[in-house]
Amino acid sequence: MMLSAPHAHEGVTIRHVMFKVNLALLPAILLAMLQFGMPAVFLLLTCVLTAVCCEVISLKLNPHGNGEANDGAAILTALLLAMSLPPHAPLWLGALGSMIAVVFGKQIYGGLGQNLFNPAMLARVVLLIAFPVEMTRWVMPSDFMNGHFYIQEIDGATGATTLGYFKESHHLAFDWMHHAFGLIRGSMGETSALLLALGGLWLWQQKVFTWHAPLMTLLGCLIPGTLHWWLSPTGITPPLAQLTSGGLLLGAFFIVTDPVTSPTSNLGKVIFGLLTGFLIYIIRTFGNFPEGVAFAVLLANTATPLIDNYTRPKAYGYQPTKEAQS
Repeated sequence: MMLSAPHAHEGVTIRHVMFKVNLALLPAILLAMLQFGMPAVFLLLTCVLTAVCCEVISLKLNPHGNGEANDGAAILTALLLAMSLPPHAPLWLGALGSMIAVVFGKQIYGGLGQNLFNPAMLARVVLLIAFPVEMTRWVMPSDFMNGHFYIQEIDGATGATTLGYFKESHHLAFDWMHHAFGLIRGSMGETSALLLALGGLWLWQQKVFTWHAPLMTLLGCLIPGTLHWWLSPTGITPPLAQLTSGGLLLGAFFIVTDPVTSPTSNLGKVIFGLLTGFLIYIIRTFGNFPEGVAFAVLLANTATPLIDNYTRPKAYGYQPTKEAQS
């Protein structure tokens, strides 16, 4: 006998959630446009258009693939990728990255909800390994706080990011105001720490995700990083610079909260966040790359099935049998 039950729907759809996440990224995106001018705008548009086109073509070739071209997932992937690229990266680099993210990072697994790795971070790692020169050309943003807006001549003023400079020289004149308001070299998602944090907190308030994974990611990176800094101030970037530099905030609020590639239970999210944050600290401190968010996320993604297996909540009323206990 089949029993049917009433089902309550809260009106939350994939398109609705993706719209909120894209909206939360919008202030940081607008700041990036203000800081880096039309090259950043063209890069963003290239990433988005390529991702949507690849999504449409992939779904045409595989009608049984999950997701829809207009559900907002491809746009979110493209925005996250663009935010992790140098603002003046060649347009072909953004297009190639979006293609890799959508085709090889998501659709090859069967579409939305089937991928093991975060598509945007997978694409960023591939681009970084294949094109290290193009992926490490950082330009100085405009001094918009003093009324100086972006001009094309700034394109020639390249240099290292905060994390890269400290890794090379082991010296840093840290100004938290410059880091909070994006007056430093870096990717579009690195120079908008304050706006990314506000967008992430708004998503948490909207219950798009819970606090477990973001907070644990920050703690997993900053607690060992702070202890290391206390013991050896010249051996690691100061904690506030760790927090506001690189992709830590972008990763904590917009990447580790991906429901597809992160564990489902709250305990699993805590473990996943701590693992991701600790890997970021390890890679930043002891690795060859000054930034480690993308690598850490991909490594933690591989552990998601194992974490889910050991943190799966028991069904209500479940009583293990003697055979199961034995």
